[in-house]
Parts: sequence; C-alpha cells; structure tokens
Amino acid sequence: MASHTGSGPAMGNSPAPTSSDAVSTDAGNPQLSPLEGGRWRPVSPDELLRRNVGNDDDDSDQEPQQQKVQLQRRQELEHKLKANPTDLEGFLELASIYREEQRPLEAKRLLQQAKQIFPDDEQVTWQLEEAVLARSLQQLREVTDLAKRVNSVDADRELERSRSDWAHRRMDVCRARLERDPSQVSYRLVLAEAMFDGELFEEAFENAGRLIELDEFSPAAHFLRARCLLALGKELPAMKELRAVAMRRAVVAPAALRRTSLNLLIELSEKLALPDTCQQYRDQLQRLEQTIAAESKKEN
Repeated sequence: MASHTGSGPAMGNSPAPTSSDAVSTDAGNPQLSPLEGGRWRPVSPDELLRRNVGNDDDDSDQEPQQQKVQLQRRQELEHKLKANPTDLEGFLELASIYREEQRPLEAKRLLQQAKQIFPDDEQVTWQLEEAVLARSLQQLREVTDLAKRVNSVDADRELERSRSDWAHRRMDVCRARLERDPSQVSYRLVLAEAMFDGELFEEAFENAGRLIELDEFSPAAHFLRARCLLALGKELPAMKELRAVAMRRAVVAPAALRRTSLNLLIELSEKLALPDTCQQYRDQLQRLEQTIAAESKKEN
C-alpha cells in the first residue's frame, strides 16, 4: 500500500501517506517491483531504528543492545495488554514492534483485536491495513524464494496466487482509504498500479486516466496507461501515451521515466517498421542521455 509504486506502502506508520513511498512510480523507475524494494514495501527495522551514520562498527555494537531493549519492551507490552486490554497506545506500540521484527501476522492479529475494541479509531484502522499489506508482501517474498528453489507446478501455482493476493490487498486498502478521504487522489495511481498487477488492464487504464489532468501525476499515469495498452495488444495507442511521457514540454517527466519511454518507443517503432519515427526517438534519447551525463558530472 512498499510504497508506488512507487512505492508504500507498506504505506507508512502514520495516517498521512507520503507521495514518494506510497504512491509514486519511484519517480524514475516505474517498473520497480515491490520485491526489489519498490513502492509499498514494509518498513524495515533498520529504517525505523535511529542509527549513527558513517560508523559501521558503532552500528554493529549498538544493534544487539537495541534488539535487547526492544525485546524487553515487547514483553512488557504483551503482559500489559493482558492485564489492560483497552490500552490503545499499548496496542499501537506493540503492533509497531511486531512490524519492526518482521512479524506482520502477529501485528495483524493484534490490530484485529484492537479494531473490535476501537472500531472507529483512525490509527488502528490505518495500522491494520498496513499489517495486512505487510503480511501479503511477506508471503509473496517467501513463495517467490520457494519457487526459485523448487521447480514445480504447485510452487508456480502458489506464486501466482500470492501475486494475485498482493494486488488485491492493495486494491482493497486504496479503495478503503479513498472512501474515507476522497481528496487523497494519490491513491488512485496506486489503485491503478495494483489493478495492472492483477491483470485488470482496462480498469487500470480507466483509473489512471482520472489522473491525466493532474500535472503531479500525469507522467506516471500516461506511462501506466501505455503499459495497459501494450498488455492489451494496442501498440499504436500505447505509443501516443509514451510520447506524452517522453516528449511533453508542459509537464516534464523525470529523466529515467523519459528514458524508459523512449526506449519503448524505439522498440515499437522498429516492430511496426517506422524507420523515420524510430530515428527521431533515437535522437531524442541521445540528447537525453547527454543531459543526464552532464547533470551527473556536475553533481560529482
């Protein structure tokens, strides 16, 4: 919801999504998958724990102590909630610890219990959605690893099921959050991306189209629409969407997204035997590469 992509979310630990983690295509890499650390990936312990930067030895010394402190705090909260099962802050803190420990199933069960006690609490609802997403993504990673090691029909079938579950859980969360707050239009792009991953290409195309007029999201929306059209075998309309990403001057897309779009345009032009058009895209790509190289040189 990693999160996008790109990229979520998980979609964070507060009730307000961030544009980079929860929804975007990671600006320059719209194809980055959640398995590669893309949008809507669960937040890892290293990202939540405060660590000193620049001294790996200090980090390695501190990490066991941090884990010990966290273990003690988790045990305290587990005992506390048994004695006082209406402690909202205790539920939220313990669920956060479970997530940090990569135990989203325990977090999900705990938050389902909290949801029964605090059905209207926004934080509980948000964290429960995060836990559901994190558990789904954890299962997908586990099954993907298994499928790589075990070449079998059953493993492939389970991998497909896990992929479908990950897509549908993201759809569910996006729809729920949009229903609670329709102004969070960024979730529409995440919803469209999840629909694409669930092979609902026409629905994804339609939902991405709702963001075309919003300049902040239009490059990613055009690119997603192009991917949908390509999946449906509509190559010429897809080229139109890709040109909107690669060559639109009113809203300039991130350089890496333009590069990807130009490469696809070149590939499609070659496939459709459009040599003059193909050369135009090659020239555009060459100029873009020169610009990227010059900017990189300045930064270094």
